[in-house]
Amino acid sequence: MCGLNKVMTEDFERIVREYQDRIFRLSLAILGDRDAAQDASQDVLVRVWKGLPGFRSDSSLGTWIYAITRNACYSVLRRRPLAAASLDEPAPRWEMDRRAAEEWSLAQTPDASALLERLPAKYRQVVALFYMQEKSYDEVAGMLDLPVGTVKTYLFRARKILAEALAAERVRKGGA
Repeated sequence: MCGLNKVMTEDFERIVREYQDRIFRLSLAILGDRDAAQDASQDVLVRVWKGLPGFRSDSSLGTWIYAITRNACYSVLRRRPLAAASLDEPAPRWEMDRRAAEEWSLAQTPDASALLERLPAKYRQVVALFYMQEKSYDEVAGMLDLPVGTVKTYLFRARKILAEALAAERVRKGGA
């Protein structure tokens, strides 16, 4: 192995160690499906490997990897077939709501990923970046191309939704 390839391999191994969990968590937050998130994470790491020689350091490595992750997840979402729905038959929606209620009632303590999956995608992305990736308001705004005020609003609304869901669960289980 020549010197340049060895350095690139060592850099990539460091990137994998440092970023693979973050890539997966962000992929899961965007896609809402564990298997799809694992596949997207692998795709991201391949794209990082291929793009590493061209990385120019115009942005931080984390921002660059985030952009690759976001774009890979959006590609997955674009390839997903849209579910056909009948406007005349609301039953599938009721069935989904019933199943969601059953799953919720069976859970002893809701885990963070299950709660995050219930958030709308735009809120889930902001929450994942702000809390899981520990990005600042400004960094989240830059990564998602949103105004800082919108990021704060999305976080406020997401926290409200999560608090209401936890409160409803406590009441349902007979707690205070």
